[in-house]
Amino acid sequence: MTQAASVPLAEPAPDALDAAPFSTHLPAATYRLQLHAGFDFAAARRVLPYLARLGVSDVYLSPIWASTPGSTHGYDVTDHSLVNPELGGLAGLRRLAARARELGLGIVVDFVPNHMGIQGGHNPYWEDVLTHGQASRYAHFFDISWHPLKRALDGKVLLPLLGDQYGRVLERRELSLERDGAQFSLRYWERRLPLSPRSLAGLLSSVTGGLPTRTTDLTRAELASIARSVANLPRSTAGGLTAADREGRAQEMEVMSRRLNALLEGSKTLRDLLDAAVAETNADPERLDALVGEQNYRLASWKVASEEINYRRFFDINDLAALRMEDPRVFDWAHATLFELLRSGVIQGVRLDHTDGLYDPAGYFRELQAWAGAALNAPAETRRPLYVVAEKILEPGETLPGGWAIHGSTGYDFLAQLNGVFVDGAREDELSAIYRRFTGDRLSYGEHLYRGKHLIQRVSLPGEVNVLAEHLERLAEADRRSRDFTLSTLRGVIREVIASFPVYRTYLRADGSRESGDNDKIAHAISDARAHNRREGRPLDDSAFGFLTAVLTLDAPDEATRAAWADFALKFQQLTGPVTAKGAEDTAFYRYARLLSLNEVGGDPALFGTPLRTFHTVARHRAEHWPQAMLAGSTHDTKRGEDTRARISVLSEIPQLWAGFLSTHAPLLLSLGRDLELGRAPTPLDQYVLLQTVLGAYPLQGELEGFAGRIGEYMLKAAREAKLSTSWASPNAEYEEALMGFVQELLGHGEFMDSLRGLHERISPHGAQNGLSATLARLSAPGVPDTYQGSEGWNQSLVDPDNRRPVDYLGLNRAVARLEKRPDLAAARTLLGRYEDGAVKTLVTWAALQARRAHPELFRQGTYRAIDAGKYVLAFAREHEGAVAVTVAPRLTLTLTRGRTPWALGEVWGTRQLSLPRAGTYENVLTGERFRARSSSIPLAKVLEDFPLALLVGR
Repeated sequence: MTQAASVPLAEPAPDALDAAPFSTHLPAATYRLQLHAGFDFAAARRVLPYLARLGVSDVYLSPIWASTPGSTHGYDVTDHSLVNPELGGLAGLRRLAARARELGLGIVVDFVPNHMGIQGGHNPYWEDVLTHGQASRYAHFFDISWHPLKRALDGKVLLPLLGDQYGRVLERRELSLERDGAQFSLRYWERRLPLSPRSLAGLLSSVTGGLPTRTTDLTRAELASIARSVANLPRSTAGGLTAADREGRAQEMEVMSRRLNALLEGSKTLRDLLDAAVAETNADPERLDALVGEQNYRLASWKVASEEINYRRFFDINDLAALRMEDPRVFDWAHATLFELLRSGVIQGVRLDHTDGLYDPAGYFRELQAWAGAALNAPAETRRPLYVVAEKILEPGETLPGGWAIHGSTGYDFLAQLNGVFVDGAREDELSAIYRRFTGDRLSYGEHLYRGKHLIQRVSLPGEVNVLAEHLERLAEADRRSRDFTLSTLRGVIREVIASFPVYRTYLRADGSRESGDNDKIAHAISDARAHNRREGRPLDDSAFGFLTAVLTLDAPDEATRAAWADFALKFQQLTGPVTAKGAEDTAFYRYARLLSLNEVGGDPALFGTPLRTFHTVARHRAEHWPQAMLAGSTHDTKRGEDTRARISVLSEIPQLWAGFLSTHAPLLLSLGRDLELGRAPTPLDQYVLLQTVLGAYPLQGELEGFAGRIGEYMLKAAREAKLSTSWASPNAEYEEALMGFVQELLGHGEFMDSLRGLHERISPHGAQNGLSATLARLSAPGVPDTYQGSEGWNQSLVDPDNRRPVDYLGLNRAVARLEKRPDLAAARTLLGRYEDGAVKTLVTWAALQARRAHPELFRQGTYRAIDAGKYVLAFAREHEGAVAVTVAPRLTLTLTRGRTPWALGEVWGTRQLSLPRAGTYENVLTGERFRARSSSIPLAKVLEDFPLALLVGR
């Protein structure tokens, strides 16, 4: 008999760490570590001395909570109340924290409030819901639609985990009933599913009647009693159950399970009879089907998930179920261990994952800070006692709501802004023309995005759209002015408005309050949706758009209607974000390949670069409003590592050279392709993606072992994400075979590889310059710079899992140890001369972090002043109470040098001047050089005479 999982709602308080007195902890610089079983707390602890000498203030850990066994990322959390035993558990975390404290380091942890992993039976809370349905103690944890339009799902959870239609799976006997002691389950290959206790009543009763007469009356009576108790349990769908009723039901099941187990241990006859009954059930598909039909879940083919799923997921991932974090009971349970770790000083800050999926992000942030304040013993008036950054994708022109109780975003916005600085916007038309000629793609990025969002709603998330449409139909039915809108019309209107939404989501709250500009964003979406509807000739009633507008803005006739509309509006907001993310990052980014360095999380590929004036404007805004926001260069989510992007961006400076490279190899590309029934493979688009990718990821030191394999894996993922010739949901084996063969043949072709190597050598130092300049800007701009693991050296990774490859910390530690000997200009020049090994980037990272450590208030609170040093330099000053630091980061250097020299040094700069905040002595902390400025400017040729960038600290 299946029993409810017994899981503590919180771990015991760590007793080895004294509670630290309250103080506001604000990181100066963080370093992201990706944890998994192969790199656990013990491995992280061994890296801490290196991180301390590198100069960061805080270690930023990927999720530390119990997750699906074997998870390499930790975002499939199975229990927020437990520290992951695969990482070393609570004891391992405490040892890590103790060592970090010894070294003066804080710990920031990644917390996942939106969803849980439910794969493989490892989530005890989800398994309890499957066992007891709506009567489960944890039914309120998950956002389940218990009464969807499809009647067969009433009171059930759809489980789309079968590889084929249910009937075929049953007939092939891939489903079977199993007994393990007193526990019964339904097995489907490796997956064991719990059974509703009531569904076992018939099985137990039949065995009771079959006991031989010699069986003791006591055994017979006890078994009959258990069978009656099981049969008399209230149905899972029974209404009016209180929390005490649910807890009592779970306890009763545990007692009955123990009683049955005791009987079984004492009677081989009973065990044999039960096993025989199990075998008879498995031998009869009708009996097994009847048993399956009594469960609190409905088994189905994985193919029906997109349309009929009735629990909210993380995007379209069936194995990640969304949490109802707006329920105070769920919030208290999920954060109990987190707050205890804060109280005991184990952790000092939190990064929040996917907060746009929450019902009310602003309310969640307030609640989190209030409870964190209590855990930290903070004064009641402290608004933000805990350092918190939230994952948030901001569209161009969108700003973070100023009232949120956080310290800023996780830095995707900064990443995109900085990334665009190294793209030559003046060459947009030329590169666009080359892209169109090669691929035949005539659509704008906006059109790709619009189509991608529609595709996601039809193919990946139609179930979520259906739930919303049914909800809106119920609202419409309640008013005679809107009751004639059909379900089909309302579904179409919802799809059109979401496809036209200009941002990831709005932030309306249940009380009717909202963020500034939310109504304008809704109006923008409605207007565009109406225009699309008319242009495409769709038969959607225009007045239905007006009805949806009223609902989303809560323009209701009375308070009761307004409250009902608010619930819909908040759920609508939870869907626009996933559709946009899937439609953009996981579809349009792979369909529109004009310049792949721009196709990055947080960015907009339609914007061909970031003008210097725009970068300065947003940097100044960040300094004034979000000075503790995180600054990212690479993350676990980025499509390409920062230095892969830096090299691809150089193509914006050499469109004609790029066009010549493509033209030269066009015959070869044609010859390697294959004619398939559906067309040529690979498509010109996939070829264009491949050619940019191999150039961006080409190993700087020329070590090509394993390179073709990495590229092949990337291209397979890219093609599936594009969903044009193949996809994750419907793989086209023939196309994928042709694509992989093309990659292997092309990268094994000597003449092509020689040509690729030549182009690589031409752009390589300029790509390196971009990478060094971006690193310096990230480490000196307003905010808290984060260094993604290994990115203190060259990061030429591709999309995950490529970006989670092991890091050579021993080599990096040796490099930093050498730097601690106070490198001079000669040493810096030596590292520059062998830039391919990445040590020069380590120098820039180390030196900038040491400067931050030496001048904490300057970089934490310093004002931001843009410096106009001409087109080819990103320059700015940080100033605070007499201290000053000036960043000099060259850009577009291939254009500046015309390719005649690898580095933009000395006389290349001509008579250009660098403005300074004041006259005086400055030290370039990257080289140890000192400059005496007798006026408020200094020649760039002097500052950059021997090293191609500078961080000048005033003395």
